[in-house]
Amino acid sequence: MSSKLSKNQLEKYSRQIILKNIGTLGQKKILTSKVLIIGMGGLGCPVAEFLTRSGIGLLGIVDHDIVSLSNIHRQTLYDETDLGKSKVKVAQKKLKNINFKTKINIYNFKLDKKNLIKIIGNYDYIVDCTDNFETKFLINDISLKYKKFLVTGAISKFDGHIFTFNFNNKKNPCLRCFYQEETISDDILSCEYEGILGTIAGIIGTMQANEILKKILNIGQNLNEFILILDLLNLNFRKIKLNKRKKCKCN
Repeated sequence: MSSKLSKNQLEKYSRQIILKNIGTLGQKKILTSKVLIIGMGGLGCPVAEFLTRSGIGLLGIVDHDIVSLSNIHRQTLYDETDLGKSKVKVAQKKLKNINFKTKINIYNFKLDKKNLIKIIGNYDYIVDCTDNFETKFLINDISLKYKKFLVTGAISKFDGHIFTFNFNNKKNPCLRCFYQEETISDDILSCEYEGILGTIAGIIGTMQANEILKKILNIGQNLNEFILILDLLNLNFRKIKLNKRKKCKCN
């Protein structure tokens, strides 16, 4: 990458660059960053869109699903002309229209341990936008193993949870320290069974993107060792200390 931003880049990202915490040096960090988003649904769409608009250099998007009619009210990269099409292929096309300079790698497969290990080394930051605990724990475990910075989001009804995990620090807890597999059900993350207001997905997804940008820029406070719980129906926001469990895999 050139040592100087082009005239086009200076204009395109001018509202970010003018922020004293970002400037041209911060924008260059964004332009060279590599982010993997797993799940291109209600959370993944706003994450991908806002990271692309910010100028992320390389974005990987993972999903094996196709667009269905029930997705449209909250999955903001899709419309009714996309029904029956691959989510990652549709998303790639629309993201390139937003910012053709961002390289978009698509992974049109169901995530498993083998294929996640194969691709995770290409990225510096991981965003978990999935809706089931089996996949969330897999992403947590592999991100921990490879010491990747992970932002996890979860939504249900009018509520959202956000976690950030800095696995370069062995003192920090992981997702398994909060959720224990034997005590949880995927129903609490299922929009099909629990329902979801579309705006909730947009808010939580946008906040996940914000946490990634803060980490890239090394600014502000993060949620390491805490979970942010948002009740957006009643506007109650809580930060709860996340303690590391003694017998957890992250020890």
